[in-house]
Amino acid sequence: MCFPNWVSGPPKYNLLSFIGDNQDGYATELISIPESAITKIPKNLNFKEAATLPCAGLTAWRALVDEGRLKSGETVLVQGTGGVSVFALQLAKTFGATVIATSSSEEKLGKLKSLGADHLINYKAHPEWGKEVLKITNNEGVDHVVEVGGAGTFSESVRCTKLAGHIALIGVLSGPSVSEIILPRIFLKQIRLSGIAMANQDSQIAMIDYLEKNEIKPEISDSFDLKDLGAAFQHQIDNKHFGKISIDIG
Repeated sequence: MCFPNWVSGPPKYNLLSFIGDNQDGYATELISIPESAITKIPKNLNFKEAATLPCAGLTAWRALVDEGRLKSGETVLVQGTGGVSVFALQLAKTFGATVIATSSSEEKLGKLKSLGADHLINYKAHPEWGKEVLKITNNEGVDHVVEVGGAGTFSESVRCTKLAGHIALIGVLSGPSVSEIILPRIFLKQIRLSGIAMANQDSQIAMIDYLEKNEIKPEISDSFDLKDLGAAFQHQIDNKHFGKISIDIG
């Protein structure tokens, strides 16, 4: 669990102390943690695969299931090929959703297609990619956007979200501040915004049960030894990964 004290219910400030931020992280061979910080792992996953779940997997789950209330037949937009976006794609497909995926890499777009993405958009070729989403959806827009880009993508996300649709705001990869906040478009389209930072233990248990039943396996493109942790971070900074990067300990 990223928030070992947040067991159930809505978030509260005193429950949101988390590992890697205001607590020491996991870049170590041994660590002592409270019982509430762990849950069982899905039977169909090994330890390396299960390690991707408390942050990326659980964030995607909360975005689409807890907050989004995703239903079969709805349309989901995922941005890029990081851990949350790829997991959201896999999750959405098992719910019977149509998925539109974006990337600047044709190679990575091909990988997204192999995971079930129904429509692909190269956002370098189409900087105003929201217009492409509207074309795909017959000018209706998508039900859900998994928004990880921040300043560089938010306006396009609002553009392509349908009336009364949902944007799960998860990341700020292209910057934390939006210079032109398009408030009229947000409230006139009655868009619902959800700020997402992982979830509680109850959600993680529900997600694990779902993963077991649907046999979803996280995408791990690269593995590094603990001694090469710096190289792993650089690999991520250089955007060479697809899905998750794992660290081998011992």
